[in-house]
Amino acid sequence: MSRVPESRPLLAALLVLTAVSGAVDAVTYLGLGHVFAANMTGNVVVLGFAAAGAPGFSVPAGITSVGAFLLGAVFAGRICVHLDSRRTWFLVAMGTEAVLVGAAAVVSAGASSTATGWARYTVIALVGLAMGSRNSTVRRLSVPDVTTTVLTMTLTGLAADSSLAGGANPRLGRRGGAVVAMLAGATGGAALELHQGTTAPLAVVAVLVAATAVAFSRTDASRQLDAPG
Repeated sequence: MSRVPESRPLLAALLVLTAVSGAVDAVTYLGLGHVFAANMTGNVVVLGFAAAGAPGFSVPAGITSVGAFLLGAVFAGRICVHLDSRRTWFLVAMGTEAVLVGAAAVVSAGASSTATGWARYTVIALVGLAMGSRNSTVRRLSVPDVTTTVLTMTLTGLAADSSLAGGANPRLGRRGGAVVAMLAGATGGAALELHQGTTAPLAVVAVLVAATAVAFSRTDASRQLDAPG
């Protein structure tokens, strides 16, 4: 498949999803017992802490998150194989994410607590599925420096390609935007989690992703995803 034509609406949608990743990880880490749903690098490290017996970390929670993420990635991979339209599978991925995170918000709202028990693991699994599905889809888009879930290579590029390192600062705005988006999402998600509980930030995330999907679907840029690169 040819390279995806890049556009401002596409980059804007990906930056919104980057902010969502920050919010989701803030919610799961602070509200569901030190576990990530989007950042699997951090999740594997945290799982190691739990395996070593560090207090406050859970092996079952970590395994649930990683397992759900992988299942979501498999699901999205299968969809991409059977759909020729990149526009369709990107919109399907965002719609799926909105539905799964919305379902997690409903579970959270109906449970007496998401800190322990079945509700905790159900919310982790639903959000993990959503993040795995999205990550698999965004990976196939292959837009440089906007993976939506990790910033390690983005930060490396900012430094290694900077004028201080003798570079020309390529894609400076995009790279900086991804960092700011993640930070803003994490800050907002953490604030909502700490002051309103788990349901509110998950509901906000679901609505935001759904709105982003609708807005992007109405742009010419969404139709250009199926144009030759």
